[in-house]
Amino acid sequence: MAGFTQTELAEKLGAYQSFVARLESGQRRVDVVELVELSEILSFDPAALVQHLQSIG
Repeated sequence: MAGFTQTELAEKLGAYQSFVARLESGQRRVDVVELVELSEILSFDPAALVQHLQSIG
């Protein structure tokens, strides 16, 4: 994810590496609070992501 290892991203999120692995594999969905936190860490616009998902679904 954006040049981070799962462990590095987990540290930034204050979570375990296994949490990031489950997100990455699709075993766990992201809630709104997590989406905003991920957007800040990974530098993307969460509103644009939601808009894109609405346009394809």
